[in-house]
Amino acid sequence: MDPQYEYQAARQREDLRLIAAEIMDVRDVKHVPPPERGAIRLAGRLLVEPESAYDYVQPRFRALGYTAMLHEDPAQPDGVTLLALPGEFPQSRPNIWLAGVLFLLTIASTIFVGGAEVNGFNWGLGLAFSASILSILFAHEMGHFIVARRLGVQVSYPYFIPMPLTPIGTMGAVISMKSPPANRSHLLAVGIAGPLAGLVVAMPVLFIGLSLSEVQSMDAVREQTSVILMEGNSIIYALSKILVFGRFLPSGGDDVLLHPVAFAGWVGLLVTGLNLIPAGQLDGGHIFYALFGRRLSRRFTWGLAALLFAMGFLWGGWFLWSFLIIVFGQRQAPLLNELTPMTRGQRILAIIGLVLFVLVFTPVPFQVIEL
Repeated sequence: MDPQYEYQAARQREDLRLIAAEIMDVRDVKHVPPPERGAIRLAGRLLVEPESAYDYVQPRFRALGYTAMLHEDPAQPDGVTLLALPGEFPQSRPNIWLAGVLFLLTIASTIFVGGAEVNGFNWGLGLAFSASILSILFAHEMGHFIVARRLGVQVSYPYFIPMPLTPIGTMGAVISMKSPPANRSHLLAVGIAGPLAGLVVAMPVLFIGLSLSEVQSMDAVREQTSVILMEGNSIIYALSKILVFGRFLPSGGDDVLLHPVAFAGWVGLLVTGLNLIPAGQLDGGHIFYALFGRRLSRRFTWGLAALLFAMGFLWGGWFLWSFLIIVFGQRQAPLLNELTPMTRGQRILAIIGLVLFVLVFTPVPFQVIEL
């Protein structure tokens, strides 16, 4: 190795060690491979509270050209890792044109799906369904976007995914974080903002749609078609039908024939439940990680993947979800400081998020029923 490079690397390690020694008992300092990336790992035990430690080292690391990340040390029960990454996370400009084009295509695809009928096309129903489902999805994504921006987390614009050949007309929308949140509290805020905002819109849409829907006997439906696609019940959806129709449905050979607006509300609950699955980089994964930490979150993800695989025998789509969680779910959102605990109020909010998952989760989203 070049002696000059080795001298500079040793000098960098020593400068960072001297700063870190003010807030932690430094036991090890080394470059993270590959060495040309310039990342330096300092391991040891904190001497002060995590928040005070991070607030002390971050501006001093930045003055030397590094970004500090404070994490648990998986090799030591009481140890921490202070990672010095060269440079800062680059500022990126979201592609507003791509986001706009995809949104317009999704409007078209949801109008097409919502208005398609056996005897033709109903523009009124198509527009009602499109406005309902997109208002829910837009509220969800903007919840993430606005909260993230206010907390200084770089995120992309929401990219809607048009899927005109599906019953919903869209695969929802995605929004990605371009820089790590500062701590667990910020991760919780970004993670839970989307589901809460989406539910605020989804519930009125659902009740309006149910008020426009009719309860019919399956015998009457059988006269019109031999196959139906039946939506599944979540706890909130079942309770909503009880409030509107006065009884649990389906029951006694009757079920509700959903108006497109009601179907959009149901889809909003389904999407919220899927996003709140407490695994990986899903919204629920962020909430679980913020509440319980990295180690327990990873272990829980494996158990959840096994549970979803077992549920695949009830609905085949869970096999795919189990596979995706196994492949991608082990990656968790990086935090600048994952050690600072949340406040009591924030922990309660995280628990509310997990309870919402139970309430809106649909074990069997769809069933094809032959009449």
